Amino acid sequence: MEQSHDIALTVNGTPRTARAPARRLLSDLLRHDLGLTGTHVGCEHGVCGCCTVLLDGEPVRSCLMLAVTADGHEVTTVEGLAAPDGTPSPVQRAFRECHGLQCGFCTPGFLCTVTALLRETPRPTRDQVLEGISGNLCRCTGYQNIVASVHRAAELLAGSAREGES
Repeated sequence: MEQSHDIALTVNGTPRTARAPARRLLSDLLRHDLGLTGTHVGCEHGVCGCCTVLLDGEPVRSCLMLAVTADGHEVTTVEGLAAPDGTPSPVQRAFRECHGLQCGFCTPGFLCTVTALLRETPRPTRDQVLEGISGNLCRCTGYQNIVASVHRAAELLAGSAREGES
């Protein structure tokens, strides 16, 4: 019988605890133990990016990470990107406005990836966007609307920053 471990982490701003086997993946902990089903599992090999979440603000593949390694860290899932009142984040708004999704399966991973990308590179060039999203796969789109969504999100974030300065 595999030994279980107590895990304490902050998920979407809320302290959470769970008990999980040592080999439980972070994606499984989030989905099955904590009920956060917005994190999708696609390939289970870290290739598709559907399971991307933010660990201490950095994008990680939750299907490759053991849950016990998240102990003491902060995890942001797609459910945590919106404001506390449910207002979509600028990245979420941009994906909706620019039709950056079709079936939506890959969208949570893209949203987390793009959130981190725009934090690091607020005004990315097209090449920087393509590089930034290159680890996320979408089987439905030709990526044009996803790239447009990233640029629109950058505009929205820049507008929010200007409003905050006023």
